[in-house]
Amino acid sequence: MNMSNVDKLSSDELARYSRHILLPKVGVEGQQKLKSSKVLIIGMGGLGSPVALYLTAAGFGTIGLADFDKVEKHNLQRQIIHTTEKEGTPKIDSAIERMNALNPHCSIKTHKEGITVDNAIEIFEQYDLIVDGSDNFPTRYLVNDAAFFAKKPLVYGSIFQFEGQVSFFNPHDDGPCYRCLFPVPPAPGTVPNCSEAGVFGALCGTIGSLQSMEALKYVLGIGDLLKGKLLVIDSLDMAFRKLNLKKDSSCPLCGDNPEITEIRAETYAFSCQIEPESKAPESVAEGECPIEISILETNELLNTDESVYLLDVREPFEVDICKIDKSINIPMNTIPERLDALPKDRQILVYCHHGMRSMNVVNFLRSKGIENTTNIQGGINLWAETIDSAMERY
Repeated sequence: MNMSNVDKLSSDELARYSRHILLPKVGVEGQQKLKSSKVLIIGMGGLGSPVALYLTAAGFGTIGLADFDKVEKHNLQRQIIHTTEKEGTPKIDSAIERMNALNPHCSIKTHKEGITVDNAIEIFEQYDLIVDGSDNFPTRYLVNDAAFFAKKPLVYGSIFQFEGQVSFFNPHDDGPCYRCLFPVPPAPGTVPNCSEAGVFGALCGTIGSLQSMEALKYVLGIGDLLKGKLLVIDSLDMAFRKLNLKKDSSCPLCGDNPEITEIRAETYAFSCQIEPESKAPESVAEGECPIEISILETNELLNTDESVYLLDVREPFEVDICKIDKSINIPMNTIPERLDALPKDRQILVYCHHGMRSMNVVNFLRSKGIENTTNIQGGINLWAETIDSAMERY
């Protein structure tokens, strides 16, 4: 971050940032550092929203936004940078409008393709600092690894239901990386994503604000960063715990003998979804049911075979939002006590929101000898995207 005459603060900026400048550890020089800095925010969701707003308000000179998604109604419970009228528009476009309205002095760069295996390192090299607001494991591991190879510090944040985590990863400055803490991703099906588990909206503001403070402290060179620390917040008990993290010499990325030496697509080919245990023949007429079928196959089967039993294992409030016609609702946690209600002589197609809970149910039913069960891949969310665009999504 080299300051030049271009970074000199105008009278408007001096007035705008006066409350920062009054701070003895910031001053005019510190505010000029912020104006000279370039920060990349990944994801314009629950975490990226408050981060983008606070870093814009603080006067970061260049702010990059990486996101390929569009604003959906269910985002608005926590993604405060977006508004109802922006539903259906790209999140980056929605964010830029709010950010420009908040502070016209910031230069905003966009990466509408998001962060991918092919572009991650090249994009990261354009910035001084990376702030990760992603909400899935493939992106989180990719961001960590690309930051390492680009030699950029990374502000990490994550949320699961009522708990959040924040840390500052900089393995090139003797700190740990994300893989020192979690060397490999969780097994499919062991950790549900926020669309299945839910997320406490206001907690996003807390974690995003803490990430913003880490970014500010890093650029200003003040305070103690969360390098080598993991801050864990339990919002229900309002408990804050700071755990010590050590750089792991056996880390597969930044350890003494790394296994990961480059960004390769297969390294990030995993998800939270449960993979089918096997692919059985898809001939229902022969009495054999596949363990999973696609949305298009489901639609065709429902239109041609009236004997199919369509089982919805979501919660009742979800059914009130949307449902597929002729489906029977038995919530997942009541399935064990409702086994007798399920037909033994009909193919049972099982669906939930995204296909994770329903796959758990299919595996459970098959373990109980009910082999005529099949999971609908992608759940009702993919059904709404593919088959019924008028269906309410959440």
